[in-house]
Amino acid sequence: MTGDTYQSSGVNLEVMENLKDRIKAFASMTHGPEVLGSGGGFAGLFQLSGYREPVLVASADGVGTKLKIAAQLGHYESIGQDLVTLNVNDILTRGAKPLFFLDYIAFTTLDEQRMETLVRGIAWGCREVGCALIGGETAQMPGLYSGDDFDLAGFLVGVAERDGLLDNGSITPGDCLVGIPSSGLHTNGFSLVRQVFNTDADPSALFRQFGDLGHRLGEELLARHRCYYPMLQPALGVIKGLAHITGGGLPGKMPAILPGHLAASFQTGSWEIPPIFTLIQAEGRVSPEEMYRVFNMGLGMVAVCREEDIDRIRAAAPDAVVVGRVVERSGDQQVIFAD
Repeated sequence: MTGDTYQSSGVNLEVMENLKDRIKAFASMTHGPEVLGSGGGFAGLFQLSGYREPVLVASADGVGTKLKIAAQLGHYESIGQDLVTLNVNDILTRGAKPLFFLDYIAFTTLDEQRMETLVRGIAWGCREVGCALIGGETAQMPGLYSGDDFDLAGFLVGVAERDGLLDNGSITPGDCLVGIPSSGLHTNGFSLVRQVFNTDADPSALFRQFGDLGHRLGEELLARHRCYYPMLQPALGVIKGLAHITGGGLPGKMPAILPGHLAASFQTGSWEIPPIFTLIQAEGRVSPEEMYRVFNMGLGMVAVCREEDIDRIRAAAPDAVVVGRVVERSGDQQVIFAD
């Protein structure tokens, strides 16, 4: 048996080690004094201090089939940032500050440039919110993924004071729903988008100009998932609840932050729906009901607050707009759309 048997099976240990060294270099850019033993090892170390009653808040998620679009266009930095951002937004809904992040990247064929740009994007996403990239897993698994396909997941741990956690106990009828616009599709609904534009069979659609987009379809689809932590963190003291509008849309995500006897009543037309959603609906002949179940429809985050606190949220997020009210629930629906 020769010494290069493992390489002949599809795994090049030397190249993998070189890649891991470059990943460590990117990770070190995100480290502060809280990260201990940053030289490496089997597990990352993070020292928590400065909290009276700290509660750890965790999230795990991936960017879905947006990976397919990134691969077809050869752009990976933005989905690396997205991977961090969507997890940061999730723990923000509990009022938490991001502490540290871990990633998981698995593939059959190692493309060093692709991996390097992807991890660079992850590091940028971490630096944007003051979060440390302290570990992860990079795995080459020949035969598990087809061709250049790969898998990507992120894991985030944050912290909040116990008495600062957001819950739904203080939400009452009459509270305002304040929407903060999305930057587009974010990271949800891409399986439907790929079907509507047939991008798997005909990637040239990604380079076409469509109507009011003002740029190519691919540029729109890879627009970054907006990060809400830097803008909303200063306003957490007046926010009663936060919903990150991802898969399931407003009907799927709003009930998670509302007491069972209350409903969210949205005033249709009170916020601007970006052209990409109108385009998808027209090209795919998608019903309005399905559009709202699949996509964020222009609202990436919805905050619940008292009417007198709206200005505090607008001061933090100037493009925020009142999109509805909390009402008593009178039927089966906990999310209502009123004309």
